[in-house]
Amino acid sequence: MGLTGLGTPYSVAVLTATLVVGFDLDMTLVDSSEGIYMTLAAAVRACPGGEQVQIERDDVWPYIGVPLEMTVSALAPKTDPEQVAQAYRERYATIGVPLTTLLPGAEDAFRAVHAVGGQVLVVSAKAEAGVHQVLTAVGLDHDDLRPDLVVGGLFAAAKGSCLRQHGAGVYVGDHSGDMEAARVAGAISVAVTTGPQSAEMLVAAGADVILADLGRFPSWLSTDLPEFSRSRVGR
Repeated sequence: MGLTGLGTPYSVAVLTATLVVGFDLDMTLVDSSEGIYMTLAAAVRACPGGEQVQIERDDVWPYIGVPLEMTVSALAPKTDPEQVAQAYRERYATIGVPLTTLLPGAEDAFRAVHAVGGQVLVVSAKAEAGVHQVLTAVGLDHDDLRPDLVVGGLFAAAKGSCLRQHGAGVYVGDHSGDMEAARVAGAISVAVTTGPQSAEMLVAAGADVILADLGRFPSWLSTDLPEFSRSRVGR
């Protein structure tokens, strides 16, 4: 585990108030890569200008977690991003959601936060309806696993504003945009390397903590977070 970002002005609320932990969705809690690829390929083909576009899995992988319209503009520039996005959202429930699987440690990460009386937020760039569909499909929306708040359609700094509004002291994600979100929120940024970006890229983006996956999160939460927070309060 690596620690950086010693100058981040973390709030004393991390230590004294109800713990609020935000999680990204795609490639943090779930492996949605195949579902996103298959849905995007179908949506592009269905739209004017996309009939001859060939999108490969490797093309999509770096864009997992990026807003859909940005991905379309990069991979299918001769199509209308809004039109493709609409076609994508119409198809995602039937194509993308069934291909989405839970990543290791996700359930235990939610339980660990709730076990200490904390709240779980899921804040994603995915459209909110899609977030709920995925959470239901992988079993993260019932009993002790249900998030306290789900917000979709936000990326990078916009995520950060939402996290700050709801008092998040920690944000967990796999993308540099998630590290920006944590910085905007004044939260501790926990990066998992289960997505398209390397540990080095995430550290460069400002990650405070690097975990291989969420399997290490409960231990970090109970053992490392209190001391990590104390050492940075007031900086």
